[in-house]
Amino acid sequence: MPIVSHNPTTGKDIQSFEELSIDEINARIELSQSAFQHWRIVSFAERSEKMHTLATLLREKKYELGKLATLEMGKPITQAVGEIEKCAWACDYYADDAEHMLAPEHVSADYAESYIRFDPLGVILAIMPWNFPYWQVFRFVAPALMAGNVGLLKHASNVPQCARAIEHIIEETGFPKGVFQTLLVGSAKVEHIIAHDYVQAITLTGSEHAGSVSASQAAKLIKKSVLELGGSDPFIVLSDADIVRTCEFATAARLQNAGQSCIAAKRFIVVEDRYDEFIQNYREQFSRYIVGDPMDEKTQLGPVVSQASIEELKRQINESVLKGAEIVYGGKQLDRAGYFFEPTIVSHVTKGMPLYDEEAFGPVSAVIIVHDEEKAIQVANDTRFGLGASIWTKDIEKAQKLASHIEAGSVFINGMVKSDPRLPFGGIKKSGFGRELSHYGIKEFVNVKTVVVNK
Repeated sequence: MPIVSHNPTTGKDIQSFEELSIDEINARIELSQSAFQHWRIVSFAERSEKMHTLATLLREKKYELGKLATLEMGKPITQAVGEIEKCAWACDYYADDAEHMLAPEHVSADYAESYIRFDPLGVILAIMPWNFPYWQVFRFVAPALMAGNVGLLKHASNVPQCARAIEHIIEETGFPKGVFQTLLVGSAKVEHIIAHDYVQAITLTGSEHAGSVSASQAAKLIKKSVLELGGSDPFIVLSDADIVRTCEFATAARLQNAGQSCIAAKRFIVVEDRYDEFIQNYREQFSRYIVGDPMDEKTQLGPVVSQASIEELKRQINESVLKGAEIVYGGKQLDRAGYFFEPTIVSHVTKGMPLYDEEAFGPVSAVIIVHDEEKAIQVANDTRFGLGASIWTKDIEKAQKLASHIEAGSVFINGMVKSDPRLPFGGIKKSGFGRELSHYGIKEFVNVKTVVVNK
């Protein structure tokens, strides 16, 4: 079955690619294993040099690469270029710090010497989504390769050109052949890849369903997995928040990447004594957002990825309205080519409505009114997800105390949730397990090996 590149701005197919056969997949995995035997003993200095070169090439080609993301999944070009720059940052970060992160740890014990080594595992399979077609991959690539592992990428089937471009730029950098490879395959062949004896572990960013299936397959074979899945991040607005500033960030947090982000703010929990002021400012901010051709640098909101995504948003909105929610801004698909949906605010959302209970993956904001901060925290945790959260208040000490009660992998106070190479990233509950980025991320795919010396 062909892998199809489709343009959500026009609704038309661009190009198709033949899916790899099982024999071709096996040959590539064998190449990966062969590359690992060499790469694992390459010095940190040499790995670092190549990773810095990769960062340089990414910056040089950021517009070329960014346009591919815009073409295949509709990301506004300025955001796409910014995504490439972030990938370069991650490469530089791990090039500089990986050796220190993975230095042997000496432990005082009843032996002549005892220490812990961090050795690479081998071939790691990355199963990645379309919404950040470069960043999701490079936040795996940079730490995994610097640790001495090698990577296989099964990218989302709607971004094959981005997937191929990642492989090409890593090859262009001068990494040994086989250290990183893209496998153009559909989901039906993922189980075969996971089951291959040379594949040691998997990392997956995507839906709950995809994570459950792939992690189950890995677990049956006693292989490790790291999962970053869905999110329905709470954006908590307390009584003393600076509403104008808060609404500026709220708009960006909801509409960046057309709202198609696991860590996008999705549930806006507003204390009732500030609701009127919040909703007025929030509507005003939404009305200023420029919707249009994502190749235009002035555009802030491009299309969602597919018509199926639009139909799902419509269902969530309509069912919520039938149960008492109110559309206060937007709410419709735009009458133009492609998959454009109005930036939308739905208020008076309550438990039992799809916009309360489910993840809305698009430019639709659910506003939930609560009596006080205690209820705000209760609502924030009233979800099966636990990826990120933000608290908006002038009382930092209070916010830090509240942060300890929020069930999430990260809490941002007076800032929108985002990933940062220097900080661990991941979730709890149905948002997954394990961590990416920082020194926690690089240690997910190493053998934590105890060495004891007696004389």
